[in-house]
Amino acid sequence: MTTDRAPAAPEAAPVQAAETPGTSGLMEQHTIGPIPEAERTGTARGVFGIWLGVNMLPLTVITGALATTAFALPFGWALLAVVIGNLVGGVFMALHASQGPQLGVPQMIQARGQFGTKGAALVVLVAMVMFMGFYISNLVVGAQSLHGVYSAVDPTAAIVGAAVVSMAITVIGLRLIKVIITVSAVVVGLLVLASLVWILVSGVPDGALTAGTFSGTGFVSMIAVGAVWQIAYAPYVSDYSRYMPSGSGARAAFWATYGGTLISSVLVMTLGCLVGSAAKGDDVVGGLASLTGGLSTTVLLAFAGASALGNAGNVYCATLNTLTLAETFKPGWLPGLKARLVTSGVLHVVGVVVALAATGGFLTSFTNFITVLLYVLVPWSAINLVDYFVIRDGHYNVPAFFAPGGGPYGSWNVPALVVYLVGLAVQIPFVVLPMYVGPVAAEIGGIDLAWLVGLAVSGCLYWLVARRSQQPRPDVSVAATR
Repeated sequence: MTTDRAPAAPEAAPVQAAETPGTSGLMEQHTIGPIPEAERTGTARGVFGIWLGVNMLPLTVITGALATTAFALPFGWALLAVVIGNLVGGVFMALHASQGPQLGVPQMIQARGQFGTKGAALVVLVAMVMFMGFYISNLVVGAQSLHGVYSAVDPTAAIVGAAVVSMAITVIGLRLIKVIITVSAVVVGLLVLASLVWILVSGVPDGALTAGTFSGTGFVSMIAVGAVWQIAYAPYVSDYSRYMPSGSGARAAFWATYGGTLISSVLVMTLGCLVGSAAKGDDVVGGLASLTGGLSTTVLLAFAGASALGNAGNVYCATLNTLTLAETFKPGWLPGLKARLVTSGVLHVVGVVVALAATGGFLTSFTNFITVLLYVLVPWSAINLVDYFVIRDGHYNVPAFFAPGGGPYGSWNVPALVVYLVGLAVQIPFVVLPMYVGPVAAEIGGIDLAWLVGLAVSGCLYWLVARRSQQPRPDVSVAATR
């Protein structure tokens, strides 16, 4: 199924390390290489904690508020759309998480099994841009939260300060990121619950819960937003689960990831739906402050802190993707601690520069951003899941991901790349964007079905192509590659 193929072999040549990873010291030594089984100390509890905390952010509040602001839905319908979207999207995302324990490598390294070592670079680049987009978004919203508490705080200083905190955590690595985000999840989660109780006890503004009008367009569009919120995580869920043991980690990784992300996203988006009903214009953060009264200072400070702390995860994954891109053009090079630190530092600086230039009209820009992400990520997700669970049944030659020429996977898997492009193209008639509405979407009242079409067409077409031309799965077992 691949082109530019190197001769297949039972095992690929071992990866040559420019900087030899190790296990000693406070800082994480591993980057994009396979995690040895002896170092698989990750647990389902740790994975649950990190996904419970990843969504405890003001950005999630703003996303939930889209239902009652941008889509003008009544609160009840808004909440239902949020639940459905996250339930559906979370399944796809958590299925990707189960790949981490089995293969022990970052998610985008595993994409080489579908697209080839060089062919995967396109998807890796898209994922890197996405991670940086969330990093920048969190910088902006975190600064807004802090400014909402202390108006004298300079937003520029807040953004720079948040980046410094994020960099300090990223330097240590995944272990500290997990601890920090888990603790943040507990603190912010309790405050979100307290905020909901406060609003109910203090009295919801008259007409807030019934404001807006139900529309099929708005309802389905908000389901799509909830789904893409989850699917957007798919390119890096294995980055967090790859330290779990291969023997028992796959099923546990799925449920820990699904449970954590579903609970936190629905909880925080519920607050967003309620705040959006009472917010004036796009000032969701201001609406949260006015609704929570005396609790607002604590809530906004906690959200600002969570944005700075949790943002380390976004840059961590962006760093892995940047190193993956670099290794693509230097096959066999295994980056270590020094490469991770330098790359992370550069990405932090780039993010700060963009955040300082992109604070105006943020809500509109963010809506457009996540919508485009949906269309770009859906075909990759469908291809990856069909290949992993249906075509190869989880069996990959992991060392071949790093071999010059890609071993049995080749440098360029042209059929898979064509399927990916087809998956993008078939969505165009169904897309709903401020700058363009597809003809089919316009005909059905502006309802966004592009993501469903993209999933179905990409998955089915890849299955048809792969089952005809797929090479036999590698003789070497996954466990034997580590």
